[in-house]
Amino acid sequence: MAKNHNIPEYKAEWKAGEEGKWGMAIDMDICTGCNACVAACAMENNIPFVGEEDAGYGRGMHWIRIERLWEGKYPEVKTEFQPVMCQQCGSAPCEPVCPVFASVHSQAEKLNVQVYNRCVGTRYCANNCPYVVRTFNWRDYDRPEPLNNQLNPDVTVRQRGVMEKCTFCVQRIHKAQDQAKSEGREVFDGEVQPACAQACPADAIVFGRIDDPESRVSKLAKQGRGYKLLEDLNTLPQVTYLKGGSHVRNG
Repeated sequence: MAKNHNIPEYKAEWKAGEEGKWGMAIDMDICTGCNACVAACAMENNIPFVGEEDAGYGRGMHWIRIERLWEGKYPEVKTEFQPVMCQQCGSAPCEPVCPVFASVHSQAEKLNVQVYNRCVGTRYCANNCPYVVRTFNWRDYDRPEPLNNQLNPDVTVRQRGVMEKCTFCVQRIHKAQDQAKSEGREVFDGEVQPACAQACPADAIVFGRIDDPESRVSKLAKQGRGYKLLEDLNTLPQVTYLKGGSHVRNG
């Protein structure tokens, strides 16, 4: 049987008590493009709504965008949707270009993190990101009453002049790890759910330990229909997209 180059090979051995890589699998065959993940991410991570003027300048702040893809020819055109967030690259091109080391790789969770109090807003990281998933905070956006009451106390409210992006809801990862540690056990598979996965009505987004061969996300990532975005760049993304046998193109 010919080797399928779209199937990633995870050679790291998972051991109990050892923090490893977190990953995500997104099934494009069942994603409806409802944008529930976009709204949930904004609420969970204190992402401001920039308003009509800044949106017209392309200054949206959402950490997830829904790409519309097309399959087939008219009149039998099938529309598909692809949620795109930070791919949490193992070899992230945004990290070496930051002059103040604000974009770094976390040794514990193996995630690409953004240190806001270091960031000086050069936007080098955004220019070097092939996935275009980083956003620049242009202003201190107002949150009039009572919208300020929806702010999540577990997430920093960013000020203008810094870059920000998806974190895989790292605050939820830490909370689950602390809870498991206090109970003397490991984090259960599926116990950690980012806001996007929790809000998805189609269960198209699955999150978990990608280096645990028994986890649901690991099994999905190793399916023959899995692929990575721009994997030829060798950025080693931790998000796997699941697609049927046919190809799609950007609309």
